[in-house]
Amino acid sequence: MAADNAASDEPTLFSAVLTPHRSLGRTGFIVLMCLVGGISFIAGLVFFIAGAWPVMGFFGLDVLLIYIAFKVSYRTAAAYEQVTMTPSTLTVRKVSHRGRVAEWTLNPVWVRLQRETNEEFGIERLFLVSHGRRLPVATFLGPAEKASFANALSAALGEARRGPTRTVLN
Repeated sequence: MAADNAASDEPTLFSAVLTPHRSLGRTGFIVLMCLVGGISFIAGLVFFIAGAWPVMGFFGLDVLLIYIAFKVSYRTAAAYEQVTMTPSTLTVRKVSHRGRVAEWTLNPVWVRLQRETNEEFGIERLFLVSHGRRLPVATFLGPAEKASFANALSAALGEARRGPTRTVLN
């Protein structure tokens, strides 16, 4: 019980919630679906008038498949990763789009950040490595965002390794 209170009294050195990026908002989605639907309807109507009426159904099927693909993409956007670090604990919590939670608690003194980079694209993958095990983090982020996240997390890990600093009064 005392350990829980001590851990909660510790300052937070690092905290980040990482979510998948979706560049098309609700309004953009509605506009895009109206455009795709309108173009498909007009093209289907041209084929219908020309006597190739079965083609109109395929244009409708294309619109339906695009709609389903966007809905699946938006549903998976509910996933996130939460990384929180205090001087004594590094907690990584991953929540899937279905609400499935996986959580790891590591000692930041023993954790190092491993980067896999590509010369053209930058950082491709980030791993937290402790005791020979690798935990992938920041999987949602692009290369530039991963670099920024890695720099901030590395700084916080360095601060955790230094331990508490005390001010000496004369």
